[in-house]
Amino acid sequence: MKSRMNINQAEPRIYKAMAVADNQIKDFDIDPKLKELIKVRVSQINGCGYCIDYHTKDSLALGESYQRLFALSAWWETPFFTEAEQAALKLAEEVTNIAHGVSDETYNNALRLFGEKGIAQLVFITITINSWNRIAIPVHMVAGVD
Repeated sequence: MKSRMNINQAEPRIYKAMAVADNQIKDFDIDPKLKELIKVRVSQINGCGYCIDYHTKDSLALGESYQRLFALSAWWETPFFTEAEQAALKLAEEVTNIAHGVSDETYNNALRLFGEKGIAQLVFITITINSWNRIAIPVHMVAGVD
């Protein structure tokens, strides 16, 4: 795949705005490994190769296992993820596929495990990576090319 454009060169304010969101996420109480798992999973759903590559590398740098990364696309079929991680991934999937809404079951389970502040943070992580995916995909940001 060939890149269509460097969106940061074309309009640097876009990256500046997204950097503000990313900086907020850094300070969230959510475990850093879980933040990255959400970013990878959402990028898998959206088909963003650039973000999958980027956040898989970040996950590995944080000590995430290859086994869990390989199983992430079918997390619900494996014993590798904690109850809290499963709840967060389910919420992220439903937020990403928002046309179907977020079920009460998913919301209440996440609320039980993360509280309102945690849900707010999980939703923001999810919408931020969805935004990055929606930047990267139309302009063909190429994985492995910085």
